[in-house]
Amino acid sequence: MLQTLKKYWNYDNFRPLQAEIIQSILDGRDTLALMPTGGGKSLCFQVPTMVMGGLCLVITPLIALMKDQVENLKKRDIRAAAIYTGMSYEQQKTALDNCQWGPYHFLYVSPERLESEEFRERLSRLPICLIAVDEAHCISQWGYDFRPSYLKIAEIREVIRQKGDEAIRREVPILALTATATPDVVDDIQERLAFREKHVLRKSFARPNISYVVRQTNKKADEIVHILSRVPGSAIVYVRNRQRAQEIAAYLQEKGISADFYHAGLTSKERSEKQEAWKKFKERSQGELQNGSKAAYSLEARGERQEARGDEAMRREARGEGTRVIVATNAFGMGIDKADVRVVIHHDLPDTIEAYFQEAGRAGRDEQKAFAVLLYDPSTDKAKARKRVVDNYPDEEFLHTVYHKTCNYLGVGADSGLGATFFLDVYDLCRKMHLPIIPTYSALHLLSQMGYFSFDEDQEIRPRVMIRVQRRELENYTLTPEQIALLESLMREYTGIFTDLQYLRAFEAMSQKGDEEKRHELLVLLAQKGIISYVPRTIANVLRLNVNRQAEIRIPEHFYTGRKTHYVEKLKAMVEYADNSLYCRSQVLQSYFGENDAEACGTCDVCRMRKKTGRAVNSDKPQIAAKRL
Repeated sequence: MLQTLKKYWNYDNFRPLQAEIIQSILDGRDTLALMPTGGGKSLCFQVPTMVMGGLCLVITPLIALMKDQVENLKKRDIRAAAIYTGMSYEQQKTALDNCQWGPYHFLYVSPERLESEEFRERLSRLPICLIAVDEAHCISQWGYDFRPSYLKIAEIREVIRQKGDEAIRREVPILALTATATPDVVDDIQERLAFREKHVLRKSFARPNISYVVRQTNKKADEIVHILSRVPGSAIVYVRNRQRAQEIAAYLQEKGISADFYHAGLTSKERSEKQEAWKKFKERSQGELQNGSKAAYSLEARGERQEARGDEAMRREARGEGTRVIVATNAFGMGIDKADVRVVIHHDLPDTIEAYFQEAGRAGRDEQKAFAVLLYDPSTDKAKARKRVVDNYPDEEFLHTVYHKTCNYLGVGADSGLGATFFLDVYDLCRKMHLPIIPTYSALHLLSQMGYFSFDEDQEIRPRVMIRVQRRELENYTLTPEQIALLESLMREYTGIFTDLQYLRAFEAMSQKGDEEKRHELLVLLAQKGIISYVPRTIANVLRLNVNRQAEIRIPEHFYTGRKTHYVEKLKAMVEYADNSLYCRSQVLQSYFGENDAEACGTCDVCRMRKKTGRAVNSDKPQIAAKRL
């Protein structure tokens, strides 16, 4: 293990718990590893794979993580591949061929890929030595981010064991990894992944370098500016919707703070550009960063006054490169490798403590001092939380209404539609069918989880092209050499391009010169001449019917009522965390995840206030995890 660690990663020692997890995998044991964000989960499957010399199947919902880790592995001379939405059939086939025949060690896929029979057939021929399941809490219906496709993972081991060639047929261990799992989710993960025996290795959820703060305020945007003026370095501000992300980013820019917004409605190119600009931001004065962050954001520093140090940090930031602050929905942050985030601010209450803990944990991954600040307005946030319950779990009659109105909108008749796929404009659906927007989105997701269809928001749809004129007619048009070369490439690569719109599966190969924007411009000009029909790359919701349209839909009582009750309990726990002024916040968080013997951190806002007032340490332990709220 140590030789491999040194050879490929140039580390001399493992972080706490890494060696135990790796040894467990090398011993062939199914293992659930609980490690906080920034604890080094990736090495726990990368090192044993390199020791064993086979292929690790990494299942993750995070395309950003796939791309980032594949690139990092290649830099270390380790061959890795990924299959994700937007790749052509040929690109996917090449990736699988490389994994089957070449010396590849890692294949990253999304859980949805496991539902493909063709993909399963290819898997049976791959020399898989380990299955790594990232974000494993997604497999539990009691987890905060349940994804039905995760339930297919346990079947993959059987596919490999039963259909594999004799030379590679064996029990393949599973490593499940998560940074957030309550005791009931821990049990559920192991059961649903069909662990041969229960086996959990856990690292304490304590993050001693993070100060947890809840700031009560009814002027949240101004409070964000105040915090950023006093805590130097990179920052994330989490919000609940796209419009607010754009508004707050604009407000910060007006105040002279380098900021940008990020959400799932952006194209992959836009998201990548914003991520890279944020990742490359560095404070110029590391000494000031270390000194200032020790007590930069204290409870005593209130009012409009900003110290000279804070003003200078903002001026220095304006001279630096990159984006200091990213204002984002929860689509941002997972799988992005940036260790020097100094503060994570939540503008709104998250739905669960699990979500809050994971997002807050993106601060201080370099183990230097950092802050996690939750902005809380009891007068409005509690009312918004109650409304979320109604919006996220509309009544069962509404689910029936949305199902049938969606089928009518899409033109799907009774006992038909199996396998049909549509681009669904939910706003247009709601306008024409007189449905409320937010509850309709929730209903579509619930119906998807019940299996009636698959509903995926904000999927990036590849550009499509059809040539509208006959080949012999092209000589009647005045075309540039670049346009001619592009048309010839299209006609050569797509045999049906004269009769129907074709997805451009190898967009980068269509022209030898210029970037994607240039090729897009060429296609637009050809469309304006009437030579082609062109549908540019776009973001759309995709709905695929998994069964024929039903006359009646059945809603399992345990599914709907149970999940709603569980959601309410978790949301109330989040509100209780925000209201808490008696217990150390780090203790509360650790208790929620089953660590009942944690000591007070001494740095959260509750501990600071206790020191300031001389109040004794509360000898009772937090009970937030034990309450059935």
